[in-house]
Amino acid sequence: MSDSTDVARLTREITSGLKPAALEEFYWDLHRHPELAFQEHRTAARLAARLRVTGYDVTEGVGRTGVVGVLANGDGPVVWLRGDMDALPVHEATGLEYASTVDGVMHACGHDLHVTWLAGAAEALAAARDTWSGTLVVIGQPAEESGGGASAMVADGLHTRFPRPDVLLGQHVTPGLAGFYPHTPGLTMSASDDIDVVVHGVGGHGSRPESTVDPIVTAAYIVTRLQTVVSREVAAAHSVVLTVGQFHAGTKHNIIPAEARLSLNLRTQDPQVRHRVVGAVRRIVAGECRTAGCSVPPEVTLRPGYPNTVNDAALDGQIAAVHRELFGAETVFDFGPAMGSEDFSLLAPAGVPYDYWYVTSTPAVVWEAAPGTDLAEKIGEVPGNHSPLFAPDPSVLVPGARTLVSAALSRLA
Repeated sequence: MSDSTDVARLTREITSGLKPAALEEFYWDLHRHPELAFQEHRTAARLAARLRVTGYDVTEGVGRTGVVGVLANGDGPVVWLRGDMDALPVHEATGLEYASTVDGVMHACGHDLHVTWLAGAAEALAAARDTWSGTLVVIGQPAEESGGGASAMVADGLHTRFPRPDVLLGQHVTPGLAGFYPHTPGLTMSASDDIDVVVHGVGGHGSRPESTVDPIVTAAYIVTRLQTVVSREVAAAHSVVLTVGQFHAGTKHNIIPAEARLSLNLRTQDPQVRHRVVGAVRRIVAGECRTAGCSVPPEVTLRPGYPNTVNDAALDGQIAAVHRELFGAETVFDFGPAMGSEDFSLLAPAGVPYDYWYVTSTPAVVWEAAPGTDLAEKIGEVPGNHSPLFAPDPSVLVPGARTLVSAALSRLA
């Protein structure tokens, strides 16, 4: 099905039966019971149960806690729809009546909403199977936040045990006045890597620093020097973020420790820039440790995380056209590549095109109260993903299911 007008019309027809109250009840339940990466047993069971009831052949435990539902419906393309399921170690502060009941764990990134959208879309498409032909594969992915979920599913045979896709489709909730569907053809999200640094000094008594090599001072110089990498070693045309997220050293006020540990996160959009920045980190760490007189060389460990997410431009253009037809031309726009990262692209077998877009979710009352005059200013002032105050507007429940339904129908015969 290729005509965006026809796809939008059919989407409206087959999603007219979606019940907002039922979706809300499911969403509230998931939000109340968040589960961390690879612990999504309850969430996976709830998704699997809903898929089975509507006729999907369901496999659980893919990549430890992943769910795959297959609905074969005659000849035609194979479409994969993906939603991630894990929550974050965040203490919720929203005050919502359906707030998390798990201390220190919260769906602060909206993956509960993703699962609800996925379930709603899967049910609507199953109920209307007489209107399309092909195979629909619904994927509940674990552990997106930890970076291992997609890889775990692939390692467990996702690409060989289930029908090979012609396209992979997904979406993410994001801050912004509810009712918009940003699309970016090509590069849409950045690569993310973690770097662990261990500085080896010589410990001793705090009263005799001359007999030690203080790793805290050395690590502090490293942190300061790293701030110049992006500003002085990367061309202004490139977007790079280098963050020192953890600094651990010492056990007591008057003890100079023997080591200090740093945890870094690097976000890049160009492989050559990534290589250069990693090299700069290694050079700075080694140089500061030599200058301090560390007798043992430092340890610098690169832990590759997410790759760049690069949408197939033609596929994105087709789905964006459908969403414009479905929701209005003004609701779809391109806000360019984000510094955020995802493991979504790892689910796609080599050569398979994919598309990943966004659904804005900030309640109108929150958006209007936020200071700022343009989109960028306001987005910076409203609670966003990973905030303990992140609370998507439930009004996006049905539209978010419709975006997935329409995207799938744009490919299914």
